[in-house]
Amino acid sequence: MKLVARILAVLLVVPATFYFVYWVPFSILPLGSNRLIAFGLSMSCAIGVGWYVWRTLESDHASVIVTMLLGAVLLGAVGFNAGFFGPLIFGPGANQGPLLGLFITGPLGFMVGAIAGAVY
Repeated sequence: MKLVARILAVLLVVPATFYFVYWVPFSILPLGSNRLIAFGLSMSCAIGVGWYVWRTLESDHASVIVTMLLGAVLLGAVGFNAGFFGPLIFGPGANQGPLLGLFITGPLGFMVGAIAGAVY
């Protein structure tokens, strides 16, 4: 059961981290046709966060900071995915739908997750 939860957490966090890192900082930078740089850096960040979540969920004893960070990453990923992909699915004509996940539900989920991790 614990292995399934770890796999699901990693499958949730890795794509959310990739899309967040790909779109937020690299949409401002003028990379032109060099999108491979943005892809490589985003993928390395996503793999790093996935590794952190995998290793953290493996241990039984964690400090307050570790549980805060883990809760923030997990709930931030849930909030980002819901806000980014929800409008794409339910309102495909809305041209600013994914901005909900980037600027509202993702950061809000991150903050709520950090608070929940501290309480846990």
